[in-house]
Amino acid sequence: MLKIRNFKEIPYDELEALNLEAKADVKNHVPDDILREKYLRYLHDENQLKAVTVCFSDLEGRFHMLDYDKKFLEQSYDSLTFDGSSIHGFSRQRESDLCLDIDWGSFRWLPSDIFGPGKVMVFGLVRDVENRPYPGDIRGQLKLYNNELYRNGLEAKVAFEVEGFLFKGIDAEQNFQADHGFTYVSDGGYFHTLPNTPLKLFIDHFAEAQRALGFENEKDHPEVAPSQFELNYRATEAITACDQVQLYKLLARQIAGMNGMTACFLPKPMTKVNGSGMHANISVFKDNKNLMYDADGLGHLSKFGWNSVDKILRHAKDFCLIANSSVNSYRRLDPNFEAPNAIRVSSNDRTAIIRLPKGNEKTSRFELRSVGPDANPYLLIYTLLHLMIDDYPAIDPAQRNEESNKLYSNIYDAIEGFENSSAMKQILGEENHSKYAAIKRLVANRSPKDLGIRIKRGEIVFHHEVTNQSLWTDF
Repeated sequence: MLKIRNFKEIPYDELEALNLEAKADVKNHVPDDILREKYLRYLHDENQLKAVTVCFSDLEGRFHMLDYDKKFLEQSYDSLTFDGSSIHGFSRQRESDLCLDIDWGSFRWLPSDIFGPGKVMVFGLVRDVENRPYPGDIRGQLKLYNNELYRNGLEAKVAFEVEGFLFKGIDAEQNFQADHGFTYVSDGGYFHTLPNTPLKLFIDHFAEAQRALGFENEKDHPEVAPSQFELNYRATEAITACDQVQLYKLLARQIAGMNGMTACFLPKPMTKVNGSGMHANISVFKDNKNLMYDADGLGHLSKFGWNSVDKILRHAKDFCLIANSSVNSYRRLDPNFEAPNAIRVSSNDRTAIIRLPKGNEKTSRFELRSVGPDANPYLLIYTLLHLMIDDYPAIDPAQRNEESNKLYSNIYDAIEGFENSSAMKQILGEENHSKYAAIKRLVANRSPKDLGIRIKRGEIVFHHEVTNQSLWTDF
């Protein structure tokens, strides 16, 4: 049969080499103007490309993508616009025009079997019509803060461990019915999932695509609960790490959908089994030295490291709504299923919100375990870095392990704690602070206040990662 289309398809090993090179440019702080020139030249010279996918995230962390014709983007990359009033948490209708600036360091080549041939992807930075960074674009705010840290010799390294479930059927979340619930594709767990089951085949394809996108894979496996998965990859610069969370979930959903299934990142979609988390591992380096490590410190953690931990413990309830951003999140915070709701630090207690993994001068870090997989990664890391590095009060070390100090058990209390937090208002700015709380209250008010034992339809269909345009009028 005659092949009419001739769009670029790159083998996975070549994709990995290209994407690792792009990732290294960011790690080595290649200036933006040099990267822009490099990739514009590539777009101009590569005739087999048809489109560039430009993506960004809204205030809640919902992922948005626009495809621009390759030739159009070459000519108009500095004047891309979209309607911000169509994005929850962005501009109001009377000030709806927003612009997208290309963050050229995020340029990535895509697996054609998942995204289609002839496409590349890049993340956008949202700006207002006067070309100022838009406050609601938390990725852009994190980039600005990262640049400020870099000028002071500081650099954050982040690794996320994102768990999810694989369920039978396409769009299983949008079609959720409380009397039926979700259906596992596998009843196996950690050590009981056979190599050719749907879950393991999904994980294998997922890992291949993740490797091709330059994630630098470490390990992958089914998780404790039936039909649950986790794929781990190497720590990297903060913005890249957050971008990878968005790509991780996008890859999972796309690969699952290609196989008639749904990849689900609700924190607790099934009762009586473990929920899903998104553990955040964070360290801070100064002039290439890990500030978290001290061979003689308690737990080999430095004074800076302990001060960071104590400040996060002190403000755990303030940012609880950021780390646990949905009604469904508060089902997960159940210590009977290894969920961390105790505001304390430990090296081995899985109910503590902070764990101190064994580390050395390269790997010393802390792990925040109380994060749900539906949290906005940019908002989370932006908040945590400000708490760690800026001048915020810390908890008294004597209070690090008080048994009675717990996270909120429902979203209503978390919203109130967030609204009353001067630290959150200062870090996020008054507009983002009020917008975020208002959005979360809208969702909470349309979901069951008393969660009870059964998963309710409202907490699924009004979830920010599930809700689509057809449901927005219900808000």
